[in-house]
Amino acid sequence: MKPNDIDRRSVLAAIAAGSLAPSGLAAPPFSLPKLGYAYDALEPYIDARTMEIHYSRHHQAYVNNLNQAVASSPKLSSMTVEKLLEGLDTLPADIRTAIRNNGGGHANHSLFWRVLGRKGSQPKGKLRAALEKTYPSGWEPRIREVAMSAFGSGWAWLSSGEHGSLFLEPYPNQDSPLLRHKTPLLGIDVWEHAYYLKYQNRRAEYLAAILQVIDWDFVSARYEEVVG
Repeated sequence: MKPNDIDRRSVLAAIAAGSLAPSGLAAPPFSLPKLGYAYDALEPYIDARTMEIHYSRHHQAYVNNLNQAVASSPKLSSMTVEKLLEGLDTLPADIRTAIRNNGGGHANHSLFWRVLGRKGSQPKGKLRAALEKTYPSGWEPRIREVAMSAFGSGWAWLSSGEHGSLFLEPYPNQDSPLLRHKTPLLGIDVWEHAYYLKYQNRRAEYLAAILQVIDWDFVSARYEEVVG
């Protein structure tokens, strides 16, 4: 391969990721967030190949489709993905489904990468107290139960409502707690692309593994911000 070919591929990859715009064009409003760790950082629980494909292909596709959905509206292009989802019912009907699916995919995965990365941590402070009060028989079994109950593709969400109330619920497809005016704290992706290379159809094994790499310090701090 010639050096110029390498440079051209690098530029095209940067454009696709939203970090570089073609000459004369503004950068798209949404782009992949930086992954704060290497693809293999979650081994042996989540394999590097799954992380690479999940992040660079699946998440990137949501970003690309979201940018396309808002491309014709400067007003929508200036909004955060969270605001788009919170106000979904007010958006033009012809792009509402695209925003729900791709905006949800972008928001969900952006948080997903942040809640992963720290092995062996546990909830602490106000979050731990709230979890123990809300789920006295055990919050971890409840997370697994919710994640197993999601039929087909979807997410298991821990979210916060009014006055710091906690909810553990399955959500279909790329739906976000933001659609129900709740603050997402922790999402576990149970789409098969999140685990199939390593675990095939053994979702229970994947759930047992992913709970080993939740950054509960981040989730706990996020909850502290919600409740003040």
